[in-house]
Amino acid sequence: MSTTIAPERLALQCLYYWESAHPNKVVLTQPMGNGVVKEFTWGQIANETRRMAAWIKAQGWPAGSKVAILSKNCAWWLMNDLAIWMAGHVSVPLYPTLAAGTITQILEHSEAKMCFVGKLDGWEGMKPGIPAGMPCVSYALSPDDAKAAYQSWDEIVADTAPMEGQTVRGADELATLIYTSGTTGAPKGVMHTFGNFAWALQAGLGRIPMGDDDRMLSYLPLAHVVERCLVEHGWLVTGMHVFFAESLETFTQDLQRARPTVFFSVPRLWVKFQQGIQAKMPPAKLDKLLKIPLLNLVVKKKIRKALGLDACRFAAGGAAPMPPDLLKWYRKLGLPINEGYGMTENLAVSHITINGQDMTGTVGPAYDGVQVRIDKKTGELQMKSPAVMKGYYKEPELTREAFTEDGWLKTGDKAAHDDRKCLKITGRVKDLFKTSKGKYVAPAPIEDKIVMHNAVEACAVVGANMGQPLGLGMLGPEAVKKLDDPAEKEALKASLVEHLKSINAKLDPHEQMDCLVLFKQPWTVDNGLITPTFKIKRNEIDKAFGEQYESWADSRQKVILVE
Repeated sequence: MSTTIAPERLALQCLYYWESAHPNKVVLTQPMGNGVVKEFTWGQIANETRRMAAWIKAQGWPAGSKVAILSKNCAWWLMNDLAIWMAGHVSVPLYPTLAAGTITQILEHSEAKMCFVGKLDGWEGMKPGIPAGMPCVSYALSPDDAKAAYQSWDEIVADTAPMEGQTVRGADELATLIYTSGTTGAPKGVMHTFGNFAWALQAGLGRIPMGDDDRMLSYLPLAHVVERCLVEHGWLVTGMHVFFAESLETFTQDLQRARPTVFFSVPRLWVKFQQGIQAKMPPAKLDKLLKIPLLNLVVKKKIRKALGLDACRFAAGGAAPMPPDLLKWYRKLGLPINEGYGMTENLAVSHITINGQDMTGTVGPAYDGVQVRIDKKTGELQMKSPAVMKGYYKEPELTREAFTEDGWLKTGDKAAHDDRKCLKITGRVKDLFKTSKGKYVAPAPIEDKIVMHNAVEACAVVGANMGQPLGLGMLGPEAVKKLDDPAEKEALKASLVEHLKSINAKLDPHEQMDCLVLFKQPWTVDNGLITPTFKIKRNEIDKAFGEQYESWADSRQKVILVE
């Protein structure tokens, strides 16, 4: 496919088109609390964006200055990003779940001139991360003390005349720094241009059909690369309608309101959906109903409607491996999930399964225009495309390390192709560990099997230099409740013992786990055990629990519940 980017495909030019051609079309729906929603048309979006852009430009910072956004997803987040670009600057989005120390680190490393503080749940813990004296602006949905302390978006917009004309940002200009969530080490600022985004959408729409009559629910952090590409830039290019989620408690209603036609989620949430259905309808009963011809379609439709996905024609998962059994379960419900693969460094545009084809166990073929190769020595997947980053901000050495000598991006993932040219990710190059018997273990495929038990919400397979691996896992909230009842606790333990037994039966002898260790205490961003996109931090898991690995293995218990 062509690598030439038509100017009208660039982000700001897309906004100008919709502003001119469809000013009255409602394209954002924002919950405001207590059942109230606020709708925004293209005309309103462009007007507020132009006013905020004029205010930002009036601050007199050098062109290309960095401006941060710390907020959960909302309509103002998108307008804010556009306003930063229109003012000639570079946006630096921060995950709305970061610890104060990480916020400080990113704001200082990026040399951000100011920070927009928006919709947040844990602001009290984050507030110390804002450097003293840094200018901040609040949104209508910001925490009350942020609104009291900072200038408000609404006041600035009301008092500032809109920027005139059409500011043009070139394809080669830096648009944003996306700080990686960092499973190892400090977050790195990935540099992406306007052209990177435009090409990524051009390639993405070749595999993910989207148009102006589509609807999406935005709830995964816009600071994350997939939401940034699929939702923000997908919205700008196609003109689709984006709905925002209000909170975890209202998520079901938010989904029902949006009835998305295109829906992306991480595996953890797809598992939660499954567990919610199974809590109301035991798997054996569901299987029985699905085998009855007259009831089959009725049951599937009812379940999809209950999820708010009855109108969904394209569902996708990514950010972590999707367990094959989970994909098969959704396929039975008439909701096939396309599995995608990518990384922040390539704007998540690498591979995705083809809609309508069963490619379970793979992430499909590469997008058109993406070149891939597998290193013969290490088995590492390496790739090239016009969506690949320009490098890590202020980190020339790390940038050099990210590429091969002949210019291919090193993904860090081990992979193999099947006979259909579909890619199978077999683990991380650095995640492989060797047992004391000298055999290598790839943890990811085993972890895919562990999380299929409905009590397990996240897991890690560990055991470097030990006789056999161990499985560590975090119990979900429903499972934690069962620990208070001795009978339910024993039943849970027995089912986990059977689960371990069935997994080990499918593994090679050196991969078989000595035991499963399940934790009541959640693994969170705050305690450093997972990233904001729910990836486990293996090095932190080892730091937190490594001293106990040998004693757990020596206990000869098959399942250990750590309360």
